[in-house]
Amino acid sequence: MSADSVHPVDIVHHQASGQLDIGWSDGLQASISSHALRGACRCAACVKLRRDGLGPTSPDTTRMTELNPVGEFGLQLCFDDGHDRGIYPWPYLRELSSTHASEA
Repeated sequence: MSADSVHPVDIVHHQASGQLDIGWSDGLQASISSHALRGACRCAACVKLRRDGLGPTSPDTTRMTELNPVGEFGLQLCFDDGHDRGIYPWPYLRELSSTHASEA
């Protein structure tokens, strides 16, 4: 199965724990914390902060407040620190999932 054909088959946002669980068509299961997702934001402002060695930073208690589909492209994630600029394309979420894979 090529990487291009891998797609999410199950997405669950656990608001209480702040986890985002994603099941992929190739069988990978991942659970990613809101804190990790916020820190991985690739919006222009967060990329600049990282380039300048400043972050982005967010407390461990950061939670997602919204999860919005962006067509067939990916997800817009909104966080309780007011940050809502991050669009997470499916290939990037799959990459993040690889580093947060659940033990089966």
